[in-house]
Amino acid sequence: MMSLSLKEIRQHLHQHPELSSQEFETIGYIENLIEPLNPNHCIRIGAFSRVYVFDSGKPGPCLVFRADIDALPIQEENNISYKSKEKGVAHLCGHDGHSTILIGLAQRMAKNRPSHGKVALLFQSAEETGEGAKKVMENDEFLALEADFIFGLHNIPGYPLNEVLLKTGSFTAASRGMKLKLQGKTCHAAEPENGINPALAMAEITRELHELSQQKSTFKNLTLLTFIYSRLGEMAFGTSPGNAEMGFTLRAFENEDMKLLCNNTEKIIHDTCLKHNLQFDFEYLEEFPATVNDVEAIQHIEEAALQQQLKINHLHQSMRWSEDFGYYNQKIRGGFFGLGAGEDHPDLHHFNYDFPDELIETGIGLFEEIYHMVLNKKVSNLTDE
Repeated sequence: MMSLSLKEIRQHLHQHPELSSQEFETIGYIENLIEPLNPNHCIRIGAFSRVYVFDSGKPGPCLVFRADIDALPIQEENNISYKSKEKGVAHLCGHDGHSTILIGLAQRMAKNRPSHGKVALLFQSAEETGEGAKKVMENDEFLALEADFIFGLHNIPGYPLNEVLLKTGSFTAASRGMKLKLQGKTCHAAEPENGINPALAMAEITRELHELSQQKSTFKNLTLLTFIYSRLGEMAFGTSPGNAEMGFTLRAFENEDMKLLCNNTEKIIHDTCLKHNLQFDFEYLEEFPATVNDVEAIQHIEEAALQQQLKINHLHQSMRWSEDFGYYNQKIRGGFFGLGAGEDHPDLHHFNYDFPDELIETGIGLFEEIYHMVLNKKVSNLTDE
């Protein structure tokens, strides 16, 4: 592959977006860029996620840096030369930029390999659905790395360009989609007493779940319950429907609150359906645990930002959106931070969002600084001992 600038790489990725678990061309393009850098080892996780390990072969810490690679099912409306070529699919969250940052870090790792320990660069599929990180954490070869820390970033519009956004504890919220199916009995609309129409139960479930979400004293931190859709019957005025479906998104800043929110939601559904003689079935979809940052990992990021002379913003509240990075820091000490994408920049997932190329060097610089800082500090401690 001809030598390309990082900006050209990012814009190529932007032009060729792929949905979660369909990143055929994306991971192939990344492989063609990383393999010539001669990483010591590659861990293949499923068809689309890759971990490239730069290993010194000597004792020392193991650091993982992660980037997400998937795009969104949204039509892009930007008027740019590198606009998405895929109808209805676009990089409107900035994963093209995140991947480019990690590619740039790989290029620098190839020139400045670790003298102790190892560094793993994780290009992760399917962040948007919450499946990618979960699969990585089920991979024995990845777990065998025994990572000391894992670091990741996300660009965040609404904050000054290049501002580093930090928060210990919960950085992004836990969320779960719930699909609820209600089964009663269909009958003639003239004889509703002979059927079981779920309409009243749907109304009660809606009211009680709304009341649950307002019970702030029940939870430690912010919780939300958003009604997404309801489906009951057809335009057939002679029929009283017997089946219905409802969808909700449950969200909480704390994993403990999410567990409680789910338990209380399930109880409301159970009790209401029992009262109305309805059968029911539910499933959770797109599950994201809260991303909970380790104190020491955040200290490393803060020190790196200071070394890079970047402005730091210590957030007082978690982000309401979710990130599957939370699966990693259930077992690995993690540091996940934001990079300001500009105060007037279009929002994430908006049809005219585009990743700011100015963030590429900033992200690489922070990751590289963290690498040098943590590795040297750990090596120094080992030497002292």
